[in-house]
Amino acid sequence: MADTAHIYEAAEPDGLSISRAVVDGVAVVTLAGEIDHHTSGLLRQALVPDPPGAARTVADFTGVAFMDSSGINVLIGAHQAHDPGGWLRLAGVRRPVLRTLEIVGLTTLIDCYPDVREAMAA
Repeated sequence: MADTAHIYEAAEPDGLSISRAVVDGVAVVTLAGEIDHHTSGLLRQALVPDPPGAARTVADFTGVAFMDSSGINVLIGAHQAHDPGGWLRLAGVRRPVLRTLEIVGLTTLIDCYPDVREAMAA
């Protein structure tokens, strides 16, 4: 059951919809749309650890069809914002986006899981 929930939405129809809920002490950030230089600010805001530091976050990428280098930069920053006791995990990353993450080596820094349930249980 969600402890809290927040919704962030881009104004453009081709933008990014983001919902954030806290489930069993883990922030679950659900994404739908495209991540690019127009929407990366929303993603950055949603992935900020709250409370700061050791927060645990799962970003559900099931609804993300496209991500450019802006998204990669946001993910690196979000990973660095989590203390060693916390973590950022990605779930449901589609093949084209996952391939981009693999090419730049981000999958060695941030763990990816098939779905949110597995990411939370790991």
